Amino acid sequence: MNTFDAILDTIDNIVWGLPTIILILVTGLLLTVRLRGMQFRKLGRALKSIFRKSDGEKGEVSSFGALCTALSATIGTGNIVGVATAIAAGGPGALFWMWIAALVGIATKYAECMLAVKYREHKADGHVLGGPFYTIEKGLKERTGFSWKWLAVLFAVFGVCVGLFGIGTFTQINGIASAVKNAFDPENAHIAFNLFGNDYSWATVIAGAFVTIFAALVIIGGLQRISKVAQVIVPFMAILYVFLGVSVLIMNATKIPAAFQLILHAAFDPKAVTGGVVGSIIVAMQKGVARGIFSNEAGLGSAAIAASSAKVEEPVAQGLVSMTGTFIDTIIVCTMTGLSIVIAFASNGTFTLPVNAAGEALKGVDLTSAAFNSVLGGDGHSVQFLLMICLVFFAFTTILGWDYYSERCLEYLSNGKMKLVMIYRIVYIIAVAIGPYMTISQVWTIADITNGLMAWPNCVALILLSGVAARTTNDYFNRFPTLESENA
Repeated sequence: MNTFDAILDTIDNIVWGLPTIILILVTGLLLTVRLRGMQFRKLGRALKSIFRKSDGEKGEVSSFGALCTALSATIGTGNIVGVATAIAAGGPGALFWMWIAALVGIATKYAECMLAVKYREHKADGHVLGGPFYTIEKGLKERTGFSWKWLAVLFAVFGVCVGLFGIGTFTQINGIASAVKNAFDPENAHIAFNLFGNDYSWATVIAGAFVTIFAALVIIGGLQRISKVAQVIVPFMAILYVFLGVSVLIMNATKIPAAFQLILHAAFDPKAVTGGVVGSIIVAMQKGVARGIFSNEAGLGSAAIAASSAKVEEPVAQGLVSMTGTFIDTIIVCTMTGLSIVIAFASNGTFTLPVNAAGEALKGVDLTSAAFNSVLGGDGHSVQFLLMICLVFFAFTTILGWDYYSERCLEYLSNGKMKLVMIYRIVYIIAVAIGPYMTISQVWTIADITNGLMAWPNCVALILLSGVAARTTNDYFNRFPTLESENA
């Protein structure tokens, strides 16, 4: 198993090396410049547009439904587990690089979603199919005169892999199972069986079985059912988790300035803040950007698949709604998690990871749970239970959202062969079922690898189509200078 871990780590370091990080950040910076910083200028209008009425007949869900479907795939373990994992590996400075990736990523999310609506296809049976695969195939052909279908196919293949082996299955169910076990069997006293030298609690087995069954019931119903479930669960759970995060920050309001100062210091000198435990700036940057992308998916092109199903006539209108997802996911939710951890375990300008009874540094949901318990106090069980509820539902909706994304990629690859898609759903559900029994290091490393591979085709297309995005955006705002004129 150690050899397998070493192989995964080597691949991960290659995929998420400087070239990928630079590509994602450069894509966001280029779009920020060409769109004239619209993520800052138009954020207010975008937030107001979230609940706009659908103005088109072509599509399958409302703009809000498309946003919730996208958020269901992004607000998940990345916000609770991913942030903690980034800080554990890269120090508090990883949070700074997560913010940078998110700020430029808002422009990326806008462009990829807007272009997906612009180049989507309307099928004979009434449903629509869109995403970076059509943006690449149709948009780049229109822009350059050459066929880029090979790159579109590459994106779709990576999209299926991310859903099946990365964000969609293993990481989510693994996070759910860990949270449930920590809440109901923290001492691992009730062992169901041993696998590859690891003991698995009955809490893990039961949680895995329940999530698999409920996921299967929703997944079989397709996009309409996934969207309906997401529109109920996502807002409710987001409010509950934000309540916990705000409670922590209010109770420690005087410590927030020092926490921000420590995060900024750690971003450029990690060893000074962690006492030499964490390595270089590159490690902090790598973990921050990787976990940030894992959480908000800006640059992956995944949210564009959901955006393309919205009932809208104007691509820019949906792009505005969709870009709020990155703001909500990272700037708000991830920041609350990260600040809570830093506040809880920082003292006199030094950050020290807490350890468990065996002397091992806490990571993942254990670190987030320890931070909330440390700050909020009480018996420790109430906060842990609420955190478990948030993570379970967040991760559950992410499982649903990524099934939809990967199905659409497979539909593109198979030229609409829905029988193959139905077989894929069964395979996807099986992957969910076995997810609790993979180690956390393997799970996150596989997710990182598939994420990075998916970003390359999408970012290349966004760079080449940045001029198209700018012209389409300028034309729209010339016609509709205000939100009121758009709705008139």
